[in-house]
Amino acid sequence: MKKSTAVASAGVLATGGVAGTTATAVVGGSGATIMAATAGTTGATLAASAGLAGTAGGAATASGMAAIGSVVGGGMAAGAVITAAAPIAAVAAIGYGLFKLFED
Repeated sequence: MKKSTAVASAGVLATGGVAGTTATAVVGGSGATIMAATAGTTGATLAASAGLAGTAGGAATASGMAAIGSVVGGGMAAGAVITAAAPIAAVAAIGYGLFKLFED
């Protein structure tokens, strides 16, 4: 197996693991459960930035997660899964790109 394939596979597995763990915690949960499961995470910060209610507090995070989740036809829980997995996927993509750039 090529080293770049191993790097890409590790990134995919890490992203899937985070998405699965977050989905287990939030799917079927109430808004309060979703907020508690994602409080203080990078995903919550990303969601607050995308929120329609400003950039501070639970309302911003909740509306951001709902807005992000609506892109895939879901709601706040889908947004929580996406925002939790996005930073891991970004780091994996950057790592793979750098690996390919310097690969012999």
